[in-house]
Amino acid sequence: MAESKDIVLIVDDDQAVQSVLYKVICSNGFDAKVASSGEQALELVSGNHFDLILLDINMHGIDGFEVIRVLRERGIQIPIIIVSGRQEDYDTLYGLDIGADDYVTKPFNPVILGAKVKALIRRSKSNSANNETVISAGPFRYDTQTLRLYKNGDEIILSSKENAMIKLFIDNINRIFPKEMIYEMIWGESIIDENAIMVYINRLRQKIEDDPSKPTYIQTVRGLGYRFVV
Repeated sequence: MAESKDIVLIVDDDQAVQSVLYKVICSNGFDAKVASSGEQALELVSGNHFDLILLDINMHGIDGFEVIRVLRERGIQIPIIIVSGRQEDYDTLYGLDIGADDYVTKPFNPVILGAKVKALIRRSKSNSANNETVISAGPFRYDTQTLRLYKNGDEIILSSKENAMIKLFIDNINRIFPKEMIYEMIWGESIIDENAIMVYINRLRQKIEDDPSKPTYIQTVRGLGYRFVV
């Protein structure tokens, strides 16, 4: 069976540029998909696997910078190379600061761009091989790249605070966490709000327990705090 090719998503609203980028990607041995807007790019990424994104900045609707922000906020760490006609240093620094991996200005050298794509995909795969991205615990799986929790294969939708709390628990199975420590680590404050902790513990139990009235995963340790057991 032939080995599957890495896939690059090309995001640009200029069809002439799309065509050139498509040829560059395919000539370097990769598969390519094309999106003509930021909205379309986000939709494609949500339902498909890509090994790298080539991203324009100036587009109607959602621009390239916003695409980067949304992807990184979702915990999606696909390598991104900005390919833009904007050559100001500020744009380059800003793009890299919010999560892009490289910035190439138009007009670009196809050979150099192809080499950058190859190097970045190779580096990304090497990093992924060296870092465990999925934590398994009993019926739960937590993807540290996408920040998604699954129970018996079904995704459990979490708020940001719930997400941070379950990540803390799943990284420290059987460890007892005092309320003060939970509040400081999740809320970043030393003055504890016990009501807030109880609200989020109850919300998590409603989502992950088989019977929230008799929790078996998030257990209350009387007088001490909470622990996660699987």
